[in-house]
Amino acid sequence: MNLPLTAKLFAAVLSTAMAVAVAMGVAAHINLDRGFLGYLNEQAAQRLDMALPGVVAGYRRHGSWDFLRQQPGQWFRLLRPATGDGSDPGMQDSPAELTGANRRFTLLDARRQRVAGFERVAAQGLERAVVVDGATVGWLVMAPFESVSSAAEKRFAQAQTRASWAVGLGATLLAAGVAFWASRRLLRPVQRVAAATHRLAAGDYQIRVHETSHDEVGQLAQDFNRLAHTLQRNELMRREFMADVSHELRTPLGVLHGELEALEDGVRQLDAASLRSLQGEVATLNKLVNDLYDLSLADVGALSYRKVDLDLQDLLRSTAGVFAERLQAAGLRLELRLGDRPLPLFGDERRLQQLFNNLFENSCRYTDAGGTLQLAARTEGGGVVVDLQDSAPGVAGEALARIFDRFFRVEGSRNRASGGAGLGLSICQRIAEAHDGRITAQASPLGGLWIRVALGTEPA
Repeated sequence: MNLPLTAKLFAAVLSTAMAVAVAMGVAAHINLDRGFLGYLNEQAAQRLDMALPGVVAGYRRHGSWDFLRQQPGQWFRLLRPATGDGSDPGMQDSPAELTGANRRFTLLDARRQRVAGFERVAAQGLERAVVVDGATVGWLVMAPFESVSSAAEKRFAQAQTRASWAVGLGATLLAAGVAFWASRRLLRPVQRVAAATHRLAAGDYQIRVHETSHDEVGQLAQDFNRLAHTLQRNELMRREFMADVSHELRTPLGVLHGELEALEDGVRQLDAASLRSLQGEVATLNKLVNDLYDLSLADVGALSYRKVDLDLQDLLRSTAGVFAERLQAAGLRLELRLGDRPLPLFGDERRLQQLFNNLFENSCRYTDAGGTLQLAARTEGGGVVVDLQDSAPGVAGEALARIFDRFFRVEGSRNRASGGAGLGLSICQRIAEAHDGRITAQASPLGGLWIRVALGTEPA
């Protein structure tokens, strides 16, 4: 049956409580019957022992059992327990007397023939020998209680049974109340999370669950809210990513289309300048596609690396030499603070070259003419730390936290028409992480951006 979780919990708790109550009631009833009958038989056995001296005294006075055969009424007088002064000890109020135990006594003679008392002699009855002057003259036998028979006994047993069932019914009702409270109080937050999960699966990433407790259910609500927030952010990033890719591809494609139409219509001549323009747009498209491909591989952990032991100082000096002419043309002064000691590192030379090329490229594009680019490196913690600082313009504090997001470009003077697609620093971050390191950004004392790359300093 497709029952809700609330109904299942209510039914489970209630059925368990009912089964326990019924079992307790039946067990109490059986135990009462057996215990009550045992108690009655114990009292009757005591009464048998107390009646024995009177029966012995009767036989001694008359010398035989004939007086009982002739006067049966004397039987019950013999059963009265005697005291030292001959008075009645008040046994009429004892449980044995109230239940008529003396009516279950039978007197047998020496030949085990019935003389007086209960007519049906129990085969498994309790016996006491009647001994007079050392000779056994008879037997006093008691038929045990096998069931509750008298009205008083039945009323007592029925009262106990009713009390047992009343307690069982009360326990069942209490369990029903607890089950109802638990099913509504404890499972209601779970039902809210379940309903929210259905909406989340349908694409409603703005759904949130109100947290009402600090227990496991409250933790479940917190985890659900984090999941919903992550999915909402990823969906937003996916949309932004698709919009940015479309925009970045549209721009060079539009330029190429316009250039080709101009050449086709004869508006522009096919010369070296037009070819360079076309090649520049194709190069832009090619770099964008390559960057997107590298990022897609890095996201799934498939970006290939061929790591070897290398000297990072040689790689940094080589990169600085490659960009020396561009930095000079941009009016930037390069300061190297690498020292003479080697900077050993286990890494992929081609990927590290790509990382530092992107960093130099950013500084060449965004640093104002007449500024400075400072490169420093040192060994630290078994790895290498590289600091690249440039001069104005800088990056606003709120933008530093997003500078490594793909397609993110800083508004203002660092986002000129010469800017790239905003993928370079994101690729740098993936390469640094693949080399057991990290890359961070902060404001530079020179007035621009300070990029710190720590390689081989994080545990693998």
